[in-house]
Amino acid sequence: MDGSTTGRRGGPALSSGPGRILVAVYAVFALSASFRAGFQLVTDFPSAPLPYLLSAFAAAVYVVATVALVRSSERSRRVALVAVTVELVGVLAVGTLSQVDAADFPEATVWSGYGSGYGFVPLVLPVLGLWWLRSRRPRRGRPPVG
Repeated sequence: MDGSTTGRRGGPALSSGPGRILVAVYAVFALSASFRAGFQLVTDFPSAPLPYLLSAFAAAVYVVATVALVRSSERSRRVALVAVTVELVGVLAVGTLSQVDAADFPEATVWSGYGSGYGFVPLVLPVLGLWWLRSRRPRRGRPPVG
């Protein structure tokens, strides 16, 4: 982060102001989900392959979202939008499936029960992320700030 409040293309920087908190939460989830998934895959994969692979996928999504939110280019903004949307769809899909067909989820994932094991932060985080991305998008027809 360069401390700038504008991105490379004149839009507001994604990681400035309250965006720094959002990036920090994403970074914490990227690290914790990565370590959790890595440990589960190495030590106990045969007992619950689906949940452990889903945890690894969630970790990858958090890493991509974190990196994209730190950068301020138009391309990274689009990558962040896709990553955060995938995250929301994943939380809703895995959360629903883990409730409907618990037999497929003998172990929890980050997104099981809509993130209930993490205080529902995995459900709220993509909603905040999408709101932040929308609020920080460049406005058409206005000259860049700066």
